[in-house]
Amino acid sequence: MEQQIEEYIDYISRNSQKTENTLLSYRRDLYKLMTYLCDELNIHEWGIVTQTDLNSYILHLQKEDIASATIARYVVSMKAFFEYLHGNGMIDDEPAADIKPPRHEKKVPGIISVENVVKLLTAPDGGSPKQLRDRAMLELLYATGIKVSELVAVKMKDINLQVGYLACETAMHDRIIPFGNEAKQAIMRYLKDGRDALLGDKSSEYLFTNVQGGQMSRQGFWKIIKAYAKKAGIEEDITPYTLRHSFAAHMISNGADIYSVSEMLGHLDVSATQVYSAFSNSKLRDVYTKAHPRG
Repeated sequence: MEQQIEEYIDYISRNSQKTENTLLSYRRDLYKLMTYLCDELNIHEWGIVTQTDLNSYILHLQKEDIASATIARYVVSMKAFFEYLHGNGMIDDEPAADIKPPRHEKKVPGIISVENVVKLLTAPDGGSPKQLRDRAMLELLYATGIKVSELVAVKMKDINLQVGYLACETAMHDRIIPFGNEAKQAIMRYLKDGRDALLGDKSSEYLFTNVQGGQMSRQGFWKIIKAYAKKAGIEEDITPYTLRHSFAAHMISNGADIYSVSEMLGHLDVSATQVYSAFSNSKLRDVYTKAHPRG
């Protein structure tokens, strides 16, 4: 069973643009599944695995109190792996074809108004290198709806300012996200007058750096957004996820279709995006330009 996993990892390594972290995640997920099948069900061949066996594995993960989002990633990994095995004639049936991750009730996320978003984004109103960086980070976060972990991991090569796209590579889902003119202008000002000053005599592959020229941390950005929310006089509790949720809610409220928003957010299943439909009043580039408040 190990041989098939390694052959699969080698196959996607050669035939896709998956990052090393993505490949490590796939391998780890599949070895976890294999361990369960061998130790708990005494199954030692992929060809005899059934849908019932895989559902049993999902129930096992739930009993271990593993987060639904993590289980969803395991399901994506197993579905892709069994599809590969079946497509290459290694198994007769595809037991994971109809497997779905467990559903869980989603609460309507906290968002802030467009007016408060503007107050927050314009709070870094100075021309210092740090303020230029902070303004660019806030604008890009709201412009794309990416997670804070994805924001601090953005590299110079990931940004296309001419076209206005961000390449976002994660273990879950690689995607291309458009961003509007406000974010573009903020990034350009930061690159022109801020980034080199922060770097000093250092070099970095990352777009955003701290005042020592190193990579920004998630914790560091959390402190930044809290400070600017206080400066802007916003009473609601603001976190980086507030801007992600507000991005999605404002897009859908302004007429964007849920499938395009789901793709931009990197959701594995459009059902994860359904929660934002509560804010609805009524491809990607056209949707974005028309729907994003700062597009």
